[in-house]
Amino acid sequence: MRGLSEKIAAIAPSATIEISNAAKRMAQEGIDIISLSIGEPDFDTPEHIKEACIDALRRGETHYAPSTGIPALTGAIAEKITRENGFSARQGEVIVTCGAKDAIYEA
Repeated sequence: MRGLSEKIAAIAPSATIEISNAAKRMAQEGIDIISLSIGEPDFDTPEHIKEACIDALRRGETHYAPSTGIPALTGAIAEKITRENGFSARQGEVIVTCGAKDAIYEA
């Protein structure tokens, strides 16, 4: 049986990260690019979101959330889908992931 370090060494680097790094290098070289790699926004986080994060930290919300998402968030998403997207969604039908790769894996 192979050791853990051998297995880890055999893992291929993330193509997404490699593309992102190449895009960053090109931008540093002055090349005008539009990166479609990791989904990093080209704008700063809005101030009200920063403040909400600070408030959550002060309330002690510093632990892992449930694996399917924070119930208040999944409920709000279900309500939004029902209200704005024209079809019914229930809280138990919504999950929150930390990115598209995780969402695809979960699906």
